[in-house]
Amino acid sequence: MSRKLLSLVTVAAIAGTISGDAWVANVKASGSGYEPVLDPANFVAVIDNPYYPLPVGRTLVYEGIKDGQTQQDTVTVTAQTKVIEGITATVVSDVSTHDGTVLEKTFDWFAQDKQGNVWYLGEDTAAFLPNGKVDTSGSWQAGVHDAEPGIVMEAHPQIPDAYRQEYLAGSAEDTAWVVQLGGTVTVPYGTLRNTLTTLEATRIEPGLYDQKIYAPGVGLVVEQALTGPTEFAKLVSVTGP
Repeated sequence: MSRKLLSLVTVAAIAGTISGDAWVANVKASGSGYEPVLDPANFVAVIDNPYYPLPVGRTLVYEGIKDGQTQQDTVTVTAQTKVIEGITATVVSDVSTHDGTVLEKTFDWFAQDKQGNVWYLGEDTAAFLPNGKVDTSGSWQAGVHDAEPGIVMEAHPQIPDAYRQEYLAGSAEDTAWVVQLGGTVTVPYGTLRNTLTTLEATRIEPGLYDQKIYAPGVGLVVEQALTGPTEFAKLVSVTGP
């Protein structure tokens, strides 16, 4: 097995055997379950992790297919902040559209610790359904209803690191595994090298796996479903700092 690549078959096996509480740096699991211990004094104002930079003013546009239709996602790093459990988080806007019709609007909250890990502290999301109703069931916030923050990108990712990205029992239980380092990928935005690939799964939807590819200095460039219905999103443009 290559040092740079862990096969998806192997990772799937790991996903089936690892307990729900994957170990990550700066996290302690209590006897009752996943319980990250975070010190607000250990966080910085700027998110500059190489694989997940969020400079204020940057906008990334993705295009792909979801729920059987074309979709465009516009992700904007705003100047807004939100204090969550004493931690000042950066607010990131994510708007999904199909042929100009808004499908979903989300505000995600991220913060970086002094070690360089980027934490995901929750989201305020609204999906606009065909029947005119608005579904906000995907919203969650660390510290509310026993929800816990997770790591969206490690400071020093290595194969086969595993970590929770979020946690709200029965609602938000995404877990990621690092499966490849040093790859190359071509998307509409261009050809990107030295990429990082992760595999994601959740106990809520057993058997479904997603792959995400990140590029240094850019962040997420590809997201695609490996099982289930065809779904993918690829980076088209980056503007701003």
